Amino acid sequence: MRRGAKADVSSFAETASQGKPVLAILTIDDEIQLFRGNRHNFADLLQTGEAQGFLTYVVTVKNLKLASERVVGYAYDAAKDQWDQAWYPRPNFVYNRIPQREDERLPWVKKKLTAVARHPDMILFNRRFFNKWTLFKWLNETKETRSYVPETRRLTEPLVLSALLKRHPQLYLKPVMGKAGVGIMKVKVLPEKQLPYRLQIQEEKGSRTYHCGTLSRLWTRIRNQSKASGEPYIAQQGIALASVNDRPFDLRALIQKNQNGAWELTGIGARLAGNSSITTHVPRGGSIEDPEKLLVSVFGQEKAQRVFGKVKNTAVLLARQIERSSKNKLCEMSMDLGVDATGHVWFFEANSKPMKFDEPHIRQKSLERIFQYSQYLYRQSQHKGGLYR
Repeated sequence: MRRGAKADVSSFAETASQGKPVLAILTIDDEIQLFRGNRHNFADLLQTGEAQGFLTYVVTVKNLKLASERVVGYAYDAAKDQWDQAWYPRPNFVYNRIPQREDERLPWVKKKLTAVARHPDMILFNRRFFNKWTLFKWLNETKETRSYVPETRRLTEPLVLSALLKRHPQLYLKPVMGKAGVGIMKVKVLPEKQLPYRLQIQEEKGSRTYHCGTLSRLWTRIRNQSKASGEPYIAQQGIALASVNDRPFDLRALIQKNQNGAWELTGIGARLAGNSSITTHVPRGGSIEDPEKLLVSVFGQEKAQRVFGKVKNTAVLLARQIERSSKNKLCEMSMDLGVDATGHVWFFEANSKPMKFDEPHIRQKSLERIFQYSQYLYRQSQHKGGLYR
């Protein structure tokens, strides 16, 4: 697609007076290409919104003027392969797709998101990125979800590391705001070796491995890496995942609110780890697989069906608890789950701004669900005289 074509902002969207619900996809401003974000994803959302009876457009944080009845937005012209500016009515729903954590943390962006969340005539979906440490605290608040969470601690001092290594021979160390697996470290204790501590660090391309003879040397390596990242880390119990041909796999679940306002599983994909990779991310050698086939190859047909059913139920249970603890209205989240050799389900991570799923059947359903849930809220507002909260 071409970069955004800056058109004269003169026309007001014709559908403004036709009583359609209005959903704006919120992103950050960009001096060169007008706005940032996944333009292909935005174009798909606009097309789906139109098919679902919505007026949908892209709006930047600066252009979303909350006191105005109309705002400057962008729509994709497929015939010209360009993004055009126009005036649009102020949205009923604001779908936060600001792409980077550092953008969302800017003071003026945080201020606008707070104002949108408090606006009496708007609903903000997915107010902010999740923090890994906060997620684990939320899920440990209730006994219903606690059993799915690996033991996790903030990595603040060597005593935390040594205490966890006494209980678990393998740990994962993760930046609390990390993305796409960059900066994740894996620690494994190999007591029979002369240098018993093995540290593997995932980088942008590939990984580095260090062998340390003492806990002190291991800690020094870890501290150097965490300082370089500029982020606090958590330390987490390593789970021996179910594997196929010595390649572990995990499951990516997409959970969204449905047309009745309830959490529902949209779909599950599987990612099989690449050789010697710390994570299952596809850019790092992982591959996209059918989750049911992988589970059958490990557990057999009958047990695989039970395990898969448990994965589905667990994903919805965890999503409910995360939303409850977040005290914000969420409309979707993706979730990384694992299954160990016994069939127990483990939670690893949730993302409040899911990446595009590669599986076509999940992708199409995921686009439609955003508008189906918004339509549910819009219908509620017609009965109650204001947006349902």
